[in-house]
Amino acid sequence: MKTIASFTVDHDKLEKGMYISRIDGDAVTYDIRMKKPNGGDYLTNGALHTFEHLFATYARNSEYSDSVIYVGPMGCLTGFYLILRDNVSSEQAIRLVQDSFRFVADFSGKIPGSERKECGNYLLHDLDGAKAVAKDMLTVLDGYTAEKLNY
Repeated sequence: MKTIASFTVDHDKLEKGMYISRIDGDAVTYDIRMKKPNGGDYLTNGALHTFEHLFATYARNSEYSDSVIYVGPMGCLTGFYLILRDNVSSEQAIRLVQDSFRFVADFSGKIPGSERKECGNYLLHDLDGAKAVAKDMLTVLDGYTAEKLNY
């Protein structure tokens, strides 16, 4: 079988940040690296799960909601995928991620979709952990530009 494109990126050279990993027709996949790959420090399951609920909720309620195809975690526990239609510019995608992460960092209250009937693992949440990751990434993404989106 052919090696998929994301496996051809040297993960030992990746740093925290936001990158365009692929473009398929009108769909743009952004890799949001929240932890350095192979760095020994990974997203915990509870923080990742809570982050997913909050990030997806914010993005799907934003002005770009009709262009959000997917928001979900990376299996390697280093970040998230964000897939958007190409009618969202790179600058708008960066702003959406920054705004989403501010939402997570400042969130208080009941986590959306965290009831047993709404979630397949409703007890696995860590709001404080999600907030800490969001705050850290906001410093990484401060002043981020479209030029930085290239691996």
